[in-house]
Amino acid sequence: MSRLHARLRPRPPAGDQHRAGPLTYVLLGLAALISLFPLYWNLVAASHSGERVVSPPAPLLPGPRLFDNLAFAWNQVDMGEALVNTTVVAGLVALSTVLFSTLAGFAFAKLPFKGRGAMLTLVVATMTIPPQLSVIPLYRIITDLGWVDQLQSVVLPSLVAAFGVFFMRQYVIEALPVELVEAARVDGAHSLRIIWHVVFPVARPAMAVLGMLVFVQAWNDFFWPFIALTPDGSPTLQVALAGLGAGNHTVDQSIVLTGALISTLPLLLVFAVLGKHIVGGITTGAVKS
Repeated sequence: MSRLHARLRPRPPAGDQHRAGPLTYVLLGLAALISLFPLYWNLVAASHSGERVVSPPAPLLPGPRLFDNLAFAWNQVDMGEALVNTTVVAGLVALSTVLFSTLAGFAFAKLPFKGRGAMLTLVVATMTIPPQLSVIPLYRIITDLGWVDQLQSVVLPSLVAAFGVFFMRQYVIEALPVELVEAARVDGAHSLRIIWHVVFPVARPAMAVLGMLVFVQAWNDFFWPFIALTPDGSPTLQVALAGLGAGNHTVDQSIVLTGALISTLPLLLVFAVLGKHIVGGITTGAVKS
């Protein structure tokens, strides 16, 4: 009888089965607060003097010096030029990495050729090599080419990444049926047309995610730009920040954190503008018809 009542009992709508409860919202709120607190404290520290920032207890409320610190940091190291240089470098690196990684990922995923497995293994193996090992030969190369303190010395070594190739290869394997490629070839489409009209539309969600990840990584990169560029030449933001707040014998931590705030704001703007499109692309690519 109980089974009969269970069968006759009306089932909740499909949407109610996945409705979040109060505990879910509490946990999400706590996670959001914990994630946003470092950015908030960066803003608080940038609005105080250096002495107040390093004096206990640490300030938790904004102070009156935010705009003064912003103006001082902006003019001390020519932050405007550094922003332009970083935007150019991060944009070119992201575009080239997405393009080349998508082409290579499609080749490794759907094009049969001799040595494909060995070449893929070699590409993935390069991810285990620390970047510090290539600094000396790479610096000698750019010195011989006369590229020291020029942006191409930062852009060209990062035109493609092994992680991007592997990432796109894994996505194309699952998202692009080989029958679709074969049907395009039967219709007379050449390789470039297949890539433009078949591969790129299918791989667009993964390309957006990869582009965002590479853009953020290139934006925050410090190690190689600090070696190849100088604060007095054409620095990126991270190189320019290394010269902020320097005094006779001390470093003004509030000015350093003000520069960090300036370098973070463009990334927040990019996420605010493109975040919905990236999440939507991931959702579209995850749902199979």
